[in-house]
Parts: sequence; structure tokens; C-alpha cells
Amino acid sequence: MSVDTTGESLGTGEGESDATVFGGFQGRRAALGAAGTLAFLVVWQVASLAYPIYLLPSPVEVALAVVGQLTTSAVLTIPLTTVDLTLPKLLVKLLESLMHYVPGLLVGGVLGIAVGVAMGWSETLDAAFTPITRILRPIPPLAWIAFAIIWIGINHQGAAFIVAIGAFWINFYNAYAGVEGVPAELREVAASLGIHDDLTMIRKVVLPSASPEIFTGIRTSIGQCWMIVVAAELFGAPGVGKQIIVAAQNLALDVSVAYMLVISAVFLVSDGVFRKIQSEVLAWRS
Repeated sequence: MSVDTTGESLGTGEGESDATVFGGFQGRRAALGAAGTLAFLVVWQVASLAYPIYLLPSPVEVALAVVGQLTTSAVLTIPLTTVDLTLPKLLVKLLESLMHYVPGLLVGGVLGIAVGVAMGWSETLDAAFTPITRILRPIPPLAWIAFAIIWIGINHQGAAFIVAIGAFWINFYNAYAGVEGVPAELREVAASLGIHDDLTMIRKVVLPSASPEIFTGIRTSIGQCWMIVVAAELFGAPGVGKQIIVAAQNLALDVSVAYMLVISAVFLVSDGVFRKIQSEVLAWRS
């Protein structure tokens, strides 16, 4: 008895063809990205020839500044301890920024998601607190710097407070929109299957359905909070942002740009890691 394998062969061939096309497309994008980056560096290098280093440092001078910050030592004091570590200056400044970036991002993100889910789900909470959120939302995080100084002080905790405010609103509105967008049909099906209490409905239906918006909020806050960190360090908290400002005040723009690129590198790594986590967690949706 013969077996017709034509369909199976065609299916396999189509799959291989699609993979080849996708691989070629990705390779072309990578090549174009490399070409664009190289062109940018060339234009930057040529433009820098017309200006002194304190106005427009060249890519080479910035690279030398990075090496200089890596070969210069600085002391890092571990918070809440008397332990001092001698490390490369660039690493010390990055760790100092992370000491208020990470706590602020985590606290603001968790609170924002929790409040957003609660208000998106409960009409009572939504009606009660929407006026407050509409009043507070337009206020930029940096407007709270004076309160951070008075209430907390010029330290990591004060900077973390500013970062947390920024992370809160980003995650709040994404979680709120995600919960509001849960189809009523899903809730009706869950109720017909015996899910009636709010906590179970939120855990088994609402959060999975709203997870793309929630993850988008988290990913957005990861990048936006680095911008807030730099601004929050304007009032004196130690870190990369303060180093950018101090170097610029001393006309060492090569050092300023070096630390700006450090922030970009850290963001690219953290964003790539989070995208991988997001794709794994949300794989069930595809």
C-alpha cells in the first residue's frame, strides 16, 4: 500500500522557505543597522574636526574617556553599612545610580500595577479615585524634588522616591487600560464555569488577558526611569546623572558623552533581557 507524502513534503518545504526568507530579512536589517551606525560615526567624526573637544568630542575621544573612567579608581560605600569598595570609577557611578533606580522602579512599578488593576476592575474605586489621579498625573516627577529633599534628604532614598513616582504612573495607566480592555465575554464564560469571586476572576481571567499591556508598561518604565534618574540626580544624589552634569560643568564633554553611552548600554541590555522574559511569559498567547 502506497502512502501519499506529497502534502507533508510540501508543508515542510514551505516551512523551510519561510524560515529562509525570515533569516534573510533579519540579516538585511542587521546589515543596514551596521551601515547606518557606521555612517553616523563617520559624520560625527568629521563634524568634530571643526570644533574643540569641549564643544564636540569625537568618537575616538569619547572612547578614550570611557577607558579613562574604567582605569580610574573610586570608592563605593555600601548603603546601611560601613563597607567601602574600591572599583573602577565608571562602575562606581553606575552602581550608585542603580541603588536608587532599581528600588524606585520596583516600588513604583508594583504599586502602579496594583492600583491600576484595582481601579480598572472596581467601578467604586475608579469613581472614588479618578479625580485624584487626574489632578496628580500631569505633575512631572521632577516637580517632587523639593518634597524629596525636605521629606527624605539628598540621598539614594530621595532619588528613588522620584524614580518611583515616574514608574508608578507609567505602570498605572497601562495596567488600568489593560484591565478595562478585558472582553466582557471572557468574564461571562468564566462566571459560567463557576468563577464568581473577584480575586479568582482577577487572577485567572483579568491578569492573563491584560498581561500584554502590563508588560508594555513595565518595559516602558525601564527606559523612562533612566531619564528620570539623570534628572533626579540634579539635586545632588550620586550616580551617572550627576557625573554627566559635573563633567559638563567642567567642559569635559567627552566624559559626559561617555556616561551617556553607559546609560544607553545598560538600557539596551536590560531591555533585551526583559523582551526575552516577556516573550517567554506570553508565549501561551501565540
